[in-house]
Amino acid sequence: MEAFKKLTGIVGPVDRVNVDTDAIIPKQFLKRIERTGFGQFLFFEWRFDEAGKDNPAFALNQDRFKGASILLSRANFGCGSSREHAPWAILDYGFKVILASSYADIFYNNCFKNGILPIKLSEEQIEDLFQRTAANDGYELTVDLENKTISDSNGLNLAFDLDEHRRQFLLQGLDDIGLTLKHEDEITAYEQKNAARLFA
Repeated sequence: MEAFKKLTGIVGPVDRVNVDTDAIIPKQFLKRIERTGFGQFLFFEWRFDEAGKDNPAFALNQDRFKGASILLSRANFGCGSSREHAPWAILDYGFKVILASSYADIFYNNCFKNGILPIKLSEEQIEDLFQRTAANDGYELTVDLENKTISDSNGLNLAFDLDEHRRQFLLQGLDDIGLTLKHEDEITAYEQKNAARLFA
């Protein structure tokens, strides 16, 4: 997993509450066995019309949001089923940060396991960011995980809270397996000692 320290990127808005995992990655696309390739199906029912063409009413299809790496949404993001394909699709599309006022617990935890930084802000802060995004083409934010700040080029400076254990996961680019492997020497020593005791 890639380490995450600081990102400056375009903000892509999905101005909806209760965005569930079936909207993020519909069930008919869960047949792949790899973690990659899901980005093309992200928000499929909203991004495309019945003929499979881009829906111009959906914000992420607009040129001003092309290449966005920071996803802006509203309360209860990632609710619904526990499918880990949802963060896989978000990351594969190109988003590395999500900004919302609240998240479903399982989705929130799955983000950290896949190298995505989900940040919780107040509803007032989220609303302000939607307004700034609407008013400025190619609106960019800088997300600094080391200092736990969000800023823009117009004087915005927000602080955010994050559990230190999760922050370190991202800063070091670790998932659960990577964290375990940091203790490989101790694990090996224990196994050797235990084997010697059992077969002495």
